[in-house]
Amino acid sequence: MKETVVLGLSGGVDSAVSALLLKEQYEVHCLYLDTGGDQKGLNDARQIALQLDLPFHVTNIEAELEEHVCKPFVDAYLHGCTPIPCAICNPMVKFPALFHLAEQVGAKYVATGHYARIIQQDGQFCLAKGHPSNDQSYLLSRLTREMLPFILFPLGAYEKKQVRELAENVDFP
Repeated sequence: MKETVVLGLSGGVDSAVSALLLKEQYEVHCLYLDTGGDQKGLNDARQIALQLDLPFHVTNIEAELEEHVCKPFVDAYLHGCTPIPCAICNPMVKFPALFHLAEQVGAKYVATGHYARIIQQDGQFCLAKGHPSNDQSYLLSRLTREMLPFILFPLGAYEKKQVRELAENVDFP
């Protein structure tokens, strides 16, 4: 029996190819994080899940996004700082939503289409850079060590060009 994983499916090429790759080894549940207003992303994500015959879930994260990301971003910016909203969003909003659904569906893992890797070093799980041409580990640097053993990044060793080629072969929207 396959382990279960909850994948953040945005409707973009990276998360779509992540779903395709994960489906080979896992039972995949797709989660669209609804930030309000982006019907194209929602429709594309739904179509990808349908095309791959994967369960599809939607969670509204507007309130959490406003509280933990948007308001602090504006406040920091107005005080002369240059915040990186994704570095806040991932540990405070995105991954908690993924882990919440994982708990509900009995999934051991969560995954996203980020270009990063999780490695084991001296018995500890560590966040590592993805392929040098498109590494996104800096956006994930605030994830906790407790989260890392339960996170999968299926695109970590890929270049964006390779991911686009995989997507073209499947004819995603």
